[in-house]
Amino acid sequence: MQTYGNPDVTYGWWAGNSRVTNRSGKFISAHAAHTGLISFAAGASTLWELARFDPSVAMGHQSSIFLAHLASIGVGFDESGIWTGENVASIAIVHLIASLVYAGGALSHSLFFDADLESGPIPTTKKFQIKWDNPDKLTFILGHHLIFLGVACIWFVEWARWHGIYDPAIGEVRQVFPGYGDFGRIWSHQYDFLKIDSLEEVMEGHAFLAFLEISGGAWHIATRQLGNYDKFKGAGLLGAEAVLSWSLAGIGWMAIVAAFWCATNTTVYPEAFYGEPLAFKFGISPYWIDTGDLSDGNAFFGHSTRAALSNVHYYFGFFFIQGHIWHALRAMGFDFRRIANAVGNVTGTKTA
Repeated sequence: MQTYGNPDVTYGWWAGNSRVTNRSGKFISAHAAHTGLISFAAGASTLWELARFDPSVAMGHQSSIFLAHLASIGVGFDESGIWTGENVASIAIVHLIASLVYAGGALSHSLFFDADLESGPIPTTKKFQIKWDNPDKLTFILGHHLIFLGVACIWFVEWARWHGIYDPAIGEVRQVFPGYGDFGRIWSHQYDFLKIDSLEEVMEGHAFLAFLEISGGAWHIATRQLGNYDKFKGAGLLGAEAVLSWSLAGIGWMAIVAAFWCATNTTVYPEAFYGEPLAFKFGISPYWIDTGDLSDGNAFFGHSTRAALSNVHYYFGFFFIQGHIWHALRAMGFDFRRIANAVGNVTGTKTA
């Protein structure tokens, strides 16, 4: 992280990232804690939505985001294909229990385990000691992340094959068997993916992603830095702040793409669970509005599930991108104090 030339720099309590900058053990603790918070939010929100759910009103008109996601993957239906909420409470409780396990892991790593994996008792953990200016270490860790993401995609594809997901074209849950032969067709959808209306193609896309992610992960684990580590490859730039900026760029872009996808696509986001497609409007900033009649529902803050999900994703994505720009400039050495000094010295500034 940029210290502006001060070797003894200190950070405020609010600069949480500073506590894990060079401590891989603390970094793992933060990851586990964040996962626990996400798991708790998912479980608690699902139970809250289930408690206020009205079966006489369309799910999309009740701002039931978590119930809608579960229904989309075929959870909560009985054998006749009618949504009853079956097993939803059990899944929510499992998430709450898992959040406690994650919290315990986070506290253990934070309080009892070594903050630096390099000095840990298990030799294998030393391979995952983060060294921000070492591309070999970072590519090794990146490779494992990519493999985990690929496995998650495979799980989703296999879930659709064996359990089934909801198909809005027929109004019921069915098994989806993707074809694996024509990856060229999947590649061609990179410009019109918002219009995809086939669950088979959706699953083929996830299978394609699994192939790319696992192959890329194996490549990053097996290979090391090729040639000299020079400025062209990031020497002098590669660091904690640079990696943070790239991460923010990735999650920001995904959030914005998800917002457009949710707002318009009714195959992955069925109208029965998310409400009608949205209209894109411009005001002080771009936003989506509902096109359906919500007078029959009890929508939270008066918005459909689709409107709430799309707008929240869009604005989160927007601020993530701003964070990317901020941290990327800091990683490149830009001193933001120069802006404050320039603004504060307007009256005393002289021009030649």
